[in-house]
Amino acid sequence: MYKLWITIKKDTRILLRDKTGISLMFVMPIILVMVVTSIQNSTFQMMNKSKLPVLVCNRDTGQASLQLMAAINRVGLLKVSALPKNQPLNRMDKAMKDKDAELAIVIPDNFSARVAAKAQNAANKALKSFGLQGDSTKNQVLSTAPPFTLYYSPVLQEQLRFSIRGGLRSALQLVESRETLRKLYFAINEKPLPPALEDEMINNQSDIGMVSVSKNGGREVPNTSQHNVPAWTIFAMFFIIMSLAASVVREKISGSFIRLKTLPTNYVVGLLSKQLTYLGVTLFQAVVIFSMGIYLFPHIGLPGLNLPSDLMALIITTIVTGWCAVSYAICVGVFANTQIQASGFGAVSIVILAVVGGLMVPTFAMDGYMKTVSNISPLHWSLECYYDLFLLGGKLRDVFANLIPLFIITLVLQVLTFIGLKRQNLI
Repeated sequence: MYKLWITIKKDTRILLRDKTGISLMFVMPIILVMVVTSIQNSTFQMMNKSKLPVLVCNRDTGQASLQLMAAINRVGLLKVSALPKNQPLNRMDKAMKDKDAELAIVIPDNFSARVAAKAQNAANKALKSFGLQGDSTKNQVLSTAPPFTLYYSPVLQEQLRFSIRGGLRSALQLVESRETLRKLYFAINEKPLPPALEDEMINNQSDIGMVSVSKNGGREVPNTSQHNVPAWTIFAMFFIIMSLAASVVREKISGSFIRLKTLPTNYVVGLLSKQLTYLGVTLFQAVVIFSMGIYLFPHIGLPGLNLPSDLMALIITTIVTGWCAVSYAICVGVFANTQIQASGFGAVSIVILAVVGGLMVPTFAMDGYMKTVSNISPLHWSLECYYDLFLLGGKLRDVFANLIPLFIITLVLQVLTFIGLKRQNLI
């Protein structure tokens, strides 16, 4: 134990001299967590509370276009601002830039007429299916052109653009359904549809109940901190490769492993010392970042981090994740020939494993083969454990299935490290 303690002190002193490595292990992840959480929280607030401005150039003079603009306002995603009717289409990009809008809609001058014609055709078909005689003289050939045109900025995310298109379709369908109902009611009763009945039939929508499903039966909705803080804590743990891998390479080049063979000690002491020292670093990283999420975030306008109820499961998950990160860093250091190789390959490989593992792109958004590839990333299994604890309220038994692959990957890295040292005659 004395030899191990002395070796740990030696590795700790070497670590404290590495100012750049310490900044990469602590300062960079802290800034990254704050920036990513802040950006994502702003995006969620924009989607839930704010509305995107949309410019509308209404060239139609009928009531249907006004109803469409009112329906778009009620969608919840958009805030309508009117443009002049004579707005040139080739100057639409300038108008959007001047108004700081990402969207614009042009309603053609025949919009109300087209809606009325479509409603009349639908009413005639409905009357015919009821065995009644519709006004066949009013059947018209409908245009295949879109009812209106949506202009959008290329910087608008595709997912958000599809959501907006869905909202616009709902608004258009509301206008068309209202007009069809009026035509049908007038054809049957030969009098206009009463406004109260129209409002009841059109706007009488059932609400949709939404319940958050968790493993502990809770109904709390996770915030952005619950998503981001655990994910980027994992990233910080694995980024110790910048310091640890370089340290292993330095000791290989300096002949430390060879000198250990001449002393009355074992190489296991040296490797165990590095693992325990840097495992302590990863645990300290987790404590710092989690504490920042709990105590600092609420004071800077970000949602606070709520720790899971099963703290023992959180500690075990953090220890296994840290051990895997340390094992990966030592393995890279053993096979690298220079510090530049270790640092370069280590940084790039961690970013790739983070992307594949779901830290930057959710795994549920990946294709089939990419989901399979994500299983080789230790960051994926660690993220699944943390999400089970922070988002789903899981216990140790719930994360056990994800801890096993993470533990197996760690053992494989340990074996590869041993093989690498053996082949280089370092042990």
